[in-house]
Amino acid sequence: MDGDIVIAVPAAVLGAAGFGLATAAQQRATHEVETAPTLSPRLITTLLRRPMWLLGLVATIVALLLQLIALAYGAIAVVQPLLVTGVVFAAAFSSLMSRRRPDPLILLGALLCAAGIAAFLLLARPVPSDQEHVDVWGGLPLAIALAAAVVGAIVYSSLVRHPTRVLALALATGIMYGVTAGLMKVVTGQLRVGLLEPFQHVTLYAVCVIGPIGFLLSQNTFQQGRMVSPAVAVITSVDPVVAVLIGVWWLGERLDATPALLAGQCVAAVVVIAGIAFITLRGSHLLHELDAQHAAAGRAGPDVAPG
Repeated sequence: MDGDIVIAVPAAVLGAAGFGLATAAQQRATHEVETAPTLSPRLITTLLRRPMWLLGLVATIVALLLQLIALAYGAIAVVQPLLVTGVVFAAAFSSLMSRRRPDPLILLGALLCAAGIAAFLLLARPVPSDQEHVDVWGGLPLAIALAAAVVGAIVYSSLVRHPTRVLALALATGIMYGVTAGLMKVVTGQLRVGLLEPFQHVTLYAVCVIGPIGFLLSQNTFQQGRMVSPAVAVITSVDPVVAVLIGVWWLGERLDATPALLAGQCVAAVVVIAGIAFITLRGSHLLHELDAQHAAAGRAGPDVAPG
């Protein structure tokens, strides 16, 4: 078990770095093209001509491979919370792309994230399951709730023109990412049986459908206006929450769940969410300052969220 964690934790952190680079690059690229309708494949075909977006795509693929390695050796309740650190890496890469020094307050938010994650993992002590299938029927209430939330969020974002529509897209994206992570965890268990084993189960094919939909939703989210920074916070918060719920309800993972420990885990989760919100809101403030400088210089700057 300890040996598995030695592999899972570094792979998850490196994967978070990859997702952070992808987020920073894709946010910048999506604001350089015409806004596309929700889930329109035309957005991807347009972005394929943008070098910055291609950099983000390569980073995404590498990060997904690292996430697979982490999920193969660690509980999903360990791996997905660690991926929250991707928001810290996104802030750092955005600063580099904008040729700015990292902001001290953003670093403070990063410390809050790290402290909250460490506390959650110490208190929860997740134990992985040996299941090689998803117990969807046992977790049917969760499945229905997640499906309803995704459909409702997409419908809301399609019918409403209020700036909050981007938060609905972010909610749907975070849920799809969390579900994808749960399914990928099952696929890694099947791979241990044999290389051809995943092809004999529906899980792999579900990943091939749900994963790309979540990715396309994320690009729609990044295209939106000034609410993109809080949207990144929503995605980053919802993803691990959904993944942990799936790990417990669908995959049979176990967490230490005494009332005192549960209370501590909730406090730790609040600290992580506060850190994410701190980073993204501070990043949004810095963007306004940067755009004001560009406007004063007679040129518009790209809307790229450091968080």
